[in-house]
Amino acid sequence: MIDALAMSMGFGVEEPDFWMPLVFFALFYAIIVAAAVLDGFDIGVGCLVLFAPTSLRPRMLGLLSPWRDANEFWLFLGLGLFLAAFPGAWGPVMGQLYAPLCALALGTLLRSVCFEMRMRASQPLQSRWLIGFALGSLLTALSHGFLLGKIVVSYRAGDTYVGFSTFVSLCALSAYCLLGASWLMMRVGGELRARAASWGRRAVRWTAAGAVGVTVVLAFANPGVFLKWSDGLDGMIVMALWAILLASFVTIEMCLQRAMHSSYRNTALPFTLTVLVFMVLLGGLGYSFFPYLVLDNITIWDAAASVESLRLVLAASVIALPVAFIFNLWVYWHMFGLSIAPEPPAFHPQALTSASKEA
Repeated sequence: MIDALAMSMGFGVEEPDFWMPLVFFALFYAIIVAAAVLDGFDIGVGCLVLFAPTSLRPRMLGLLSPWRDANEFWLFLGLGLFLAAFPGAWGPVMGQLYAPLCALALGTLLRSVCFEMRMRASQPLQSRWLIGFALGSLLTALSHGFLLGKIVVSYRAGDTYVGFSTFVSLCALSAYCLLGASWLMMRVGGELRARAASWGRRAVRWTAAGAVGVTVVLAFANPGVFLKWSDGLDGMIVMALWAILLASFVTIEMCLQRAMHSSYRNTALPFTLTVLVFMVLLGGLGYSFFPYLVLDNITIWDAAASVESLRLVLAASVIALPVAFIFNLWVYWHMFGLSIAPEPPAFHPQALTSASKEA
């Protein structure tokens, strides 16, 4: 398969002009997956803050504190790698996605600033910064969905395509809320866990609708993608992937229903299955678009930088990526399991009075 692909592009398999763009495409795709999952639960919890009672909001943001800085890493890494490795696609992509990318940048900036300012603000002002963080999360989730909708329809213009992108935006918001809610179910107990189960159950069906909508429109709006998935063995793979998605959504729905009515135990199953759904959908999108960055227009080899430039970027990546991997593995190792809220130490006025007398 690799030999045939190299021959169709006019390269030899061992030529750097062929395999180096492939390496960077794989790295870029891995970063997208990491950003969607690892930053996704952060975005989801931020969106759910808007629906939470005032008494639970500080606890929700406190759960995110260990991963906030690490989560922002993926977006900047992905943009930097895309610009350095595929400059030939930067102009066409930015020209078509200028508005949603600006909204994404604004949402990311609002999230970062409001989260940090809330930690340093006085008690009366903390609620305002918290709402700003939630609005930034909402804008980020909707921007991700609109970006996906535009990419799926190959940047076509028109009211119908804008309507589809808007629908995908709402479904992406639901998907992030489902990811955030299932993560909360794994991390906390009590009222917050019960509310997370309720939020997740409302989001799971919209997430399923978005998954169906994206795959169907991608296949029927692009004949090449339809032929790729319906030919021979690929047709069997499609059926298997649909079976995995259906089983995952049904199991998530059942777990959330049980959590709301009969079970108060913490469980990682909804979160694990939601991550599996993200992986299947992103894997299908990646396979559908490969080897194009702009479908049926710009391949990864058309957009790739010169071999000399790619060698420099690859040398930097060989040094930086293992460090980033070890750092993120250490940071995210504790994102699973039950989190117990710290209790303030007991305060006795008599001890303070005796201490002042001794002084």
